Amino acid sequence: MQKEDKERVVAELTEKLRSAETLFVADYRGLTMPQIDALRGRLLENGAKLSVVKNTLTRRAAQAAGADALLALLEGPSAIAFIEADGDMVAVAKALADSARETKVLEIRGGVMLGREISASSVEELAKLPPFDVLRGQVLGAIIAPLSAIAALVNAPLQNLYGLIDARIEQLGNQPTADSPSEPTEPEPSSQSGEDGLAEEADDDGSS
Repeated sequence: MQKEDKERVVAELTEKLRSAETLFVADYRGLTMPQIDALRGRLLENGAKLSVVKNTLTRRAAQAAGADALLALLEGPSAIAFIEADGDMVAVAKALADSARETKVLEIRGGVMLGREISASSVEELAKLPPFDVLRGQVLGAIIAPLSAIAALVNAPLQNLYGLIDARIEQLGNQPTADSPSEPTEPEPSSQSGEDGLAEEADDDGSS
């Protein structure tokens, strides 16, 4: 490779390292070109680009980009999966894990996520997660559920108040109003009538 070509490769790698938030590194020794091409195609489907470059050039690019976390992963032939902004890191990790299982040759070394090195076991655990869309729905569900519970607690006293008001209105509606006709009542016997009767009895006794 000519010096100009090396400089171009380093410049391209430097730009990729600066723009990529997540990348995975694997040892591809023993893979055939058809296997590498198949892996590259699966990664492209999930928003990642596979780069196979000599470690000497990759180290230069990593140093230029300030990606020091990558340097520890560059031991032996290295293939780097750069995940793009709209890529699915879970699906990319799964593609690498499937390739490692199927070929029994590819070996995941680890990766870099938000500037921090992650281990090979972390990448393999990431591959076991549900698809990104499902995972995002689960996260949103976990966030919305507590909010719904809070809303229920806030609305519960208001609902109880509405119930009390409705019950009071119904109670008032069943009471008779001042204008409604009242039932006729029988007149109580007059105390004057009783006194007249006693006077008559007294006269009868005096005359006899």
